[in-house]
Amino acid sequence: MEILPVALVFFLATIVSTTQGYEPVLTHHIHLLKPKTGGARGSVPGLSCLSWRLAVETNNIINWKKVPAECEGYVGHYMLGHQYRKDSKVVTNEAWLHAKSLNLTKDGKNVWVFDIDETTLSNLPYYAVNGFGTELYNATSFNEWVLKGIAPALPESLKLYKKLLTLGVKVVFLTGRGEDQRNVTSTNLKNVGYHTWEKLILKGSAYTGKTSYVYKSAERTKLVKRGFRIIGNAGDQWSDILGTNVGNRTFKLPDPIYYIS
Repeated sequence: MEILPVALVFFLATIVSTTQGYEPVLTHHIHLLKPKTGGARGSVPGLSCLSWRLAVETNNIINWKKVPAECEGYVGHYMLGHQYRKDSKVVTNEAWLHAKSLNLTKDGKNVWVFDIDETTLSNLPYYAVNGFGTELYNATSFNEWVLKGIAPALPESLKLYKKLLTLGVKVVFLTGRGEDQRNVTSTNLKNVGYHTWEKLILKGSAYTGKTSYVYKSAERTKLVKRGFRIIGNAGDQWSDILGTNVGNRTFKLPDPIYYIS
């Protein structure tokens, strides 16, 4: 029998407990998550990890490849602690206030665009045992994780998703995952509570070599040309919410683990 990593058990327990209506007791240490040896190389003397995260989230630091090695503990504390969830809740609450303030027509053409990874599904169980972003992206190991189809939902995004459906808003998932991951992605979404959507758009071969910014702009343009109105757009990367036809309003969820252009 495969033994689950401690970090995965801890994270899933946190997700379950908070979705059942109470907050877990978290310590101030993330020991057992991952040894501090073997992380990314290099350092930035005098670096403030909090300031680094602020610059990342505001898109002032761009094109970065990995989290600074000395910020592994900081990012781990943030992602597995209360603050990440609180920050996500602020974003999704604003998104809901925006959506319900609109005088929506009932013609079935109103859509909300959601990214998937670190927006509707969380890959924290993977990153918790892979350095919280301090290690260079490994496509092979990450794809192996994706193909397991066990990524949990980000609870705040799932709540927003369900509320949007009550308004008659249709959901479009627009992800950088490849077409070869369609079935496992669809199943994973349904298993964690995303039961219905208008479209699930994955990155096809026509976009090979293209940035996420170009790909997502092009796919949103296709939606608009088909008569859909994008009333909202949520993602964890700036490339999710910049470009053309971004929607009435965009909402950036926190993600200090990786950067996608």
